Amino acid sequence: MTLPGSKCGKVKAVMARALLLAALGVTRLGGSGSLLSARRFSSEPLTVRRQEAGIRRIILNNPKKRNALSLSMLESLRENILADVDSEDLRVIIISAEGPVFSSGHDLKELTSVQGREHHTKVFHTCSEVMTLIQDVPIPVIAMVNGVATAAGCQLVASCDIAVATEKSSFATPGVNIGLFCSTPAVAIGRAVPRKVAMEMLFTGSPLSAQEALLHGLISKVVPEERLEEETLAIAQRVCRASRPVVALGKATFQRQMAQGRDAAYATASKVMVDNLALRDGQEGIRAFLEKRKPVWSHKTEKVHS
Repeated sequence: MTLPGSKCGKVKAVMARALLLAALGVTRLGGSGSLLSARRFSSEPLTVRRQEAGIRRIILNNPKKRNALSLSMLESLRENILADVDSEDLRVIIISAEGPVFSSGHDLKELTSVQGREHHTKVFHTCSEVMTLIQDVPIPVIAMVNGVATAAGCQLVASCDIAVATEKSSFATPGVNIGLFCSTPAVAIGRAVPRKVAMEMLFTGSPLSAQEALLHGLISKVVPEERLEEETLAIAQRVCRASRPVVALGKATFQRQMAQGRDAAYATASKVMVDNLALRDGQEGIRAFLEKRKPVWSHKTEKVHS
């Protein structure tokens, strides 16, 4: 992974090696199986969920394994996203992580030939299911990133609706350097950044800094580390002030029309604007604006009859 150049090249090489080690889940603790065994007998959950005032926090909680997206981690993440997902009390989800690595991607110990093709298929199927679930649930999902996000970890960030990151965060798809091209991360990343930026990330494994990720659209905002929580919660709280069914309709429509050509997208969006007006909260918002008062949302999910 050594990059050409003098001092700049050496710095980039060190960064790239650190990112690759993160992706590999390499640690200095014990032998190759020691951490796996430790986790097996640990009572600590792989993800932690708590919820208050409409905001659900899901925290990746395996920092010793660099928050690798093992099959168990993915299943835990899926469970915590889906729990009471249709509740009117749930308005936004924030995904964050313990430790200096947001997520190093898949646990490579699960991807050796010993595990077998069937297990490999299950890992990638579950991962794809979680990433699409994030985009399909009826509430916005925000990534709160403070550290390294590589491979499927970078895919997780790209899959979220909004991503807020600290200045020290970095993003990479280094799989090509260990013989495992990041094809599934490319699905989310290729839809978040310009094609040529995605290709450079995928073909070289070189990391993007937080500012570069912001420039190319992989993340929404870069903030100082000490303001990460405050800035992310401020976005979540603004989302909570909107009508839940209106936000849900808007999110679903955005995802749908982005996959369509221009004319089809306008046809879809125009119909949904009419559907939006048929919602109780759609009319309440207009009345409140005309009456110069704050709207009182019902937050009730309704079926719209076209």
